[in-house]
Amino acid sequence: MYYPDVPALEPQDIQLLCSEYLSHNAHLDPHMADRLGVKRGLRNPDGTGVLAGVTNVSSVIGYEKLEDGTIRPIPGRLVYRGIDIDTLAAEADAHDRFMFEEVVWLLLFGSLPNKDQYARFCKLMESHRELPHGFADDMIMNSPSPNIMNKMARSVLAMYSYDEHAEDLSLPNILRQSINLISEMPTMMVNAYQIKRRVYDRDSMYFHLPTEGQSTAEHILSTYRADQKFTHEEARLLDLCLLAHADHGGGNCSTFTCRVLSSSGTDTYAAISAAIGALKGPKHGGANLKVMHQLDYILENVENPSDDDEVREFLRKILRKEAGDGSGLIYGMGHAVYTLSDPRAQILKTHARHLAYEKGFDEEFEMLCSIERLAPEIFAEEKHGPKKVCANVDLFSGLIYRMLGISEDLYTPLFAIARVPGWCAHRVEEVEFANRIIRPAYKYLGTPQKYVPLADR
Repeated sequence: MYYPDVPALEPQDIQLLCSEYLSHNAHLDPHMADRLGVKRGLRNPDGTGVLAGVTNVSSVIGYEKLEDGTIRPIPGRLVYRGIDIDTLAAEADAHDRFMFEEVVWLLLFGSLPNKDQYARFCKLMESHRELPHGFADDMIMNSPSPNIMNKMARSVLAMYSYDEHAEDLSLPNILRQSINLISEMPTMMVNAYQIKRRVYDRDSMYFHLPTEGQSTAEHILSTYRADQKFTHEEARLLDLCLLAHADHGGGNCSTFTCRVLSSSGTDTYAAISAAIGALKGPKHGGANLKVMHQLDYILENVENPSDDDEVREFLRKILRKEAGDGSGLIYGMGHAVYTLSDPRAQILKTHARHLAYEKGFDEEFEMLCSIERLAPEIFAEEKHGPKKVCANVDLFSGLIYRMLGISEDLYTPLFAIARVPGWCAHRVEEVEFANRIIRPAYKYLGTPQKYVPLADR
């Protein structure tokens, strides 16, 4: 095990500091915030998001507001630059091809590429997958991390030192930086994972060079697997995951983080690194791992997974905090915007079924389908509220990664790789058109106190 040579605070010192903090800081009552009209979490009282900006990049649709202000749930839609992701997924199916590179172009430039643009862009991304000379040794191998998201954030931030024009905020330069990062991050992820295996897992590591002519999904599987072998169906399924995660509006936590930093005038590497940090959280990008842990727990404790009554009552216990991790959450269910359905979840569910039965994951797949079907009625019975819940993208993405033999260490990093095009598209928009620093207000609730000279304390 690798331990950085940094002196640690003694337990008694930590306890003293905590006691000091708690003795001088009153609890912030969320009800007080509500009485003051504070939009906690930048959410309106009806659960919808506070309108904080405008965008041409993508639209997340899960409800419609009626003239009287009430919300009517509708089937979910996710639209990239005016095109539904259902349409993009159907195009990939119809012609049995990879779609992520086309989506990257669409998000960055606002329209679909023609054949020549598409071919040249795929070659451009392919040619930028290798990291700068010495980068892997200096920034990744010599400073391993047990968490790949942290390592990726540090690696992106370190790219600043390899860019002579890191501070240039012109459109051509930001687009150049964006394409480089989108191309390089899969390599960063795999390299960080390999050194993590060696140092923390005490396992063998292996490094493969990029293979000419591969899509991003193929490149990830080829460099991740020891034998570099994968099937076309596996690569296509991973490509669909990348497509489904590529963007999700300007208000999601990580994208908003990127826009906040971009509004300050900082560089691309700082903005994207911060977005990675936001996505790392289990309330955001880390949720699919929670889904898989809960799925394993349910299958261990439910005697007959095909018995709806038994599954229903066990889910009820989880919701009541009588089972599970005590959070009262059924992971993979519910979303801030989607009400009746999440189009991303439906795409992944449809395409995961065949591989699940082929690879012997039929029990896991069917249990997720049962959770999707049964959880909404349990929520309605237990919560007694009008809010409708549906399966979100996390319900099926973790199972797909497991079926592909991908380590849990990489579930959230894969989300980050898919989301970089969206982050970069929103960054360009913020820098080019918004031109105003994002600065919401906080209400101060502290009490006055006098300054006492140090000698008198």
